[in-house]
Amino acid sequence: MDQDASSSGGWRFAQCFGDKGEVEDITEADIISTVEFDSTGNYLATGDKGGRVVLFERNEMKKGCEYKFYTEFQSHEPEFDYLKSLEIEEKINKIKWCKRQNSAHFLLSTNDKTIKLWKVFEKSLRVVAESNLLEGQRSLPAPLLSQNLRLPRMTLQDNIIAAVPRKVYANAHAYHIHSISVNSDQETFISADDLRINLWNLDISDRSFNIVDIKPANMEELTEVITAAEFHPIHCNLFMYSSSKSNIKLADMRDSALCDRHAKMFEEEEDPTNRSFFSEIISSISDVKFSHDGRYILSRDYLNLKIWDINMESKPLKTIPIHDHLRGKLCDLYENDCIFDKFECVWSGDDKQVLTGSYHNYFRIFDTDTLNDVVLQADKSAFKTKKIGGPLPGNKPGMKNGMRPGGMRENMALETLDFNKKILHASWHPREYTIAIAATNNLFLYSAA
Repeated sequence: MDQDASSSGGWRFAQCFGDKGEVEDITEADIISTVEFDSTGNYLATGDKGGRVVLFERNEMKKGCEYKFYTEFQSHEPEFDYLKSLEIEEKINKIKWCKRQNSAHFLLSTNDKTIKLWKVFEKSLRVVAESNLLEGQRSLPAPLLSQNLRLPRMTLQDNIIAAVPRKVYANAHAYHIHSISVNSDQETFISADDLRINLWNLDISDRSFNIVDIKPANMEELTEVITAAEFHPIHCNLFMYSSSKSNIKLADMRDSALCDRHAKMFEEEEDPTNRSFFSEIISSISDVKFSHDGRYILSRDYLNLKIWDINMESKPLKTIPIHDHLRGKLCDLYENDCIFDKFECVWSGDDKQVLTGSYHNYFRIFDTDTLNDVVLQADKSAFKTKKIGGPLPGNKPGMKNGMRPGGMRENMALETLDFNKKILHASWHPREYTIAIAATNNLFLYSAA
């Protein structure tokens, strides 16, 4: 597949935010740990390992889909649990926007232990321009008669973007929170850790309901953990959660208060001939997402993407290998801990395409119908060439844009992959073909015509 604009589905590099230095010089706190568009696509949020949330807004002055810095605030600070002698990292694990009800934005952010509801709004700063002793910068003599007294006059000095925590949902999780999901009713949300899922009301921060608990009485009997959880986009009573045992459970909150008995379980029988020491690790599901119409489920394990029909539990509709060339390298990936990397997956706004990441900053976009794909790289060369398909190492010059057919896909399977560069987090604009990709400490934006 040619990697020019026509064969790359028209995808073009649009913007890059963040330090453009080399990977070796990166401060750990600057590494992006989550990225999320709001429901309109006009705002984009990122969270990093330093506990900061950075918001971007659509730049209406520009013709294409471009963004500009909106505001930044410190969401979480490092803490210490003195009872358990544990450090609690400030790293932002997830950000979820609430639907906008007025001029203010509300968003949930979480680290390992504490979820916060932030209100972000424009605030006008006013200063005293005139008083009995001042007129602008000029000092006045004190008035001697009461009729000379005048009321101070305020004038607008500046508009600022303020961020204040409206609610703090704490002390409900014994294990690390990895997922939060806002319900379609916009009144409740769930938070999930390795063994439990809790249901919260957005207005009540001191009480939550435990709706899933898979913790065994004896921890030595523990065989699986919850890896991701999400509410159904339309039916407020349905949610799903995935497990390290390669299954996805769909639960209905109308059945019972504790949803341990799932309504459906999506699981594919494993081929015994493919079993190996690594089978359990690579089959663990790292992310699950409902399609926007709620009909399909997208899941990601270490090597594959799977698309499930909500009405068919026995096997996925489609299985898409992402980086099958790594099968022979599982030993090395186990040694360097990369085999435990948790790649996310996302649907396009129209549910016709899906996106997920790989190593060496490659990511892939698949057509859900034909499975035709585009391989792109969120790389520093992108903003140097300002277009997709700029020359890459290993490409023969002379082809259009320096690329030969299938060049990007061949490069993806080269021996020289850098496993420190990986695309774990991404988000897709809900209404347009614009994607936000987190590549270490950089945020890349790509658009397609």
